[in-house]
Amino acid sequence: MKITEIETLTRGKLAVVLVRTDDGLEGIGQTAPYEAATTVSVLHSMVAPMFVSRDPWDAEALVDACLRTHYKFPSSFLHRALAGVETALWDIMGKAAGRPVCQLLGGHARTSVPMYASSMSRAITPEDEAERLGRLIGEQGFRAVKIRVGEAMGRDGDAAPGRTERIITHLRDALGPDVDLSADANGGYSVPRAIRVGRMLEEHGYFHFEEPCPFTDLEATAQVTAALDIAVSGGEQDFSLPQFGRMIAMRAVDIVQPDIGYIGGVSRARKVAVLAEAAGIPCTPHCANDSLLRVFTLHLAAAMPACVHPQEWSIETTPWTQDVYGPLPEVRDGEVPVPTEPGWGVELLPSFARTADRALTRA
Repeated sequence: MKITEIETLTRGKLAVVLVRTDDGLEGIGQTAPYEAATTVSVLHSMVAPMFVSRDPWDAEALVDACLRTHYKFPSSFLHRALAGVETALWDIMGKAAGRPVCQLLGGHARTSVPMYASSMSRAITPEDEAERLGRLIGEQGFRAVKIRVGEAMGRDGDAAPGRTERIITHLRDALGPDVDLSADANGGYSVPRAIRVGRMLEEHGYFHFEEPCPFTDLEATAQVTAALDIAVSGGEQDFSLPQFGRMIAMRAVDIVQPDIGYIGGVSRARKVAVLAEAAGIPCTPHCANDSLLRVFTLHLAAAMPACVHPQEWSIETTPWTQDVYGPLPEVRDGEVPVPTEPGWGVELLPSFARTADRALTRA
């Protein structure tokens, strides 16, 4: 089996990747979202030429060779583009084997994957946030939720005066003691402020505290982790495997969160999950929207023993992720069934293909 062509379909912030082979198989992948046009340019100039005419079953070796060839350009855009091609190869391999991708990754470590309802909004009031999360708990059975605190990369700022203190307290009071609450700071705090917020989260029985300090300052996050009893998580922005190795070895975090789109694909995210398992650290892959990355992350979480906690399920509806693929995974009683169809188990909707901008690399 050989790869004959790699096509991208770009619509706004989203780029889907189609990889085709000489025996008629087609795999569906996706780059990390945002700045999709730049990512697609990198994909066709630097990534696709290294994959055409090659065997898709050599996916992991091809990923490694691509990164070594472009060693002078260890950028986020290269890894985002690489993820688009690599995820399509997993779909091809699954279809060729007649197996879901999660089985190729190691098998079904669980029969269903528990999810937490993940808010992406800092514009919402504490009262409105509690109302919508409470409604979703009732409708879909979530047993865990996550809110946003502080201001992303905000140097101890807040989305509104006093919002962090109010939302931490109000959510616990409104949702009661039986819901696991977590909070995401998106790198917004200095070490002292992060520790103060973390102690407030501890006081109100929160489950984990995500990315308290800027991801570029691993030592700062490690200081916060050492000072707090609440679990600290991080890693979503990182794409360097050695960085994840350092993160785990120095116990900079208690929960590690690779993002399939940012790190360069499923095989590299799987390596992080294996490192975490060996170190006794849970892995909760980052997945902040309902694009195809939700499907990829579901397969990874279904297969990896380290993915023991509820996984991230964005509750936001974003226009740019709508009407792309189907069938859509659904949360029932707080969990999503493990996929059983070959490959990713989804198909691209014709309406998306008709409205997207196309680019093609052929062998």
